[in-house]
Amino acid sequence: MLEKLPEVLGHVLSGVRAGLDEIAFNTLGLRAGHGTLQLASLAFADHAPIPARYTADGEGISPPLSWTGVPPEARSLVLIVEDADSPTPSPLVHAIAVDLPPGDGSLAEGALAQEDDGGPDAMHVGRNSYLQSAWLPPDPPPGHGVHRYAFQLYALAEGPPFSDTPGRDEVLDAVRQRALASGLLIGTYERPDGRIPLAGSAPAMAGPV
Repeated sequence: MLEKLPEVLGHVLSGVRAGLDEIAFNTLGLRAGHGTLQLASLAFADHAPIPARYTADGEGISPPLSWTGVPPEARSLVLIVEDADSPTPSPLVHAIAVDLPPGDGSLAEGALAQEDDGGPDAMHVGRNSYLQSAWLPPDPPPGHGVHRYAFQLYALAEGPPFSDTPGRDEVLDAVRQRALASGLLIGTYERPDGRIPLAGSAPAMAGPV
């Protein structure tokens, strides 16, 4: 994946970033009266570094998350994780999970699988930017600088069901129409040198989701 880029190219592309303004949270234009969810992690504070354990330089498992403030009328929750600083026109989608139970709750460490387990109790996971129904661990290009990973949670009113593996566009359409409240947690990660991650690499990136 991006760790295979030469470090010099990472420096050259340091100014090429999707931008925080392009993450879902900042582009949806949610209506007035929208509520606020308190989204947090035991692994890192808001705008603080994500431990390497949760990145492609470590085990690559998803970090623990917890939330409060879900409106009683909510029928489900949606989580989308994006890299605001990927050297791409739009933020890189690292994970989508839909149909999470409404109400205050949490996701344990590693709850977002790195590959689709297909089991009957599996979480309803959408497609990341590599067209995988899985968690894509943070993996910025060497020398590209600090990347901001936006964990975004939305409480939704009742509505039509999602497809089996919803992509970003489908999820954002649902959020625009049905969102009651939202929360944002940003974690950062930087790969300053040319280390090869321990967790292996992902397949070549596909087109837009």
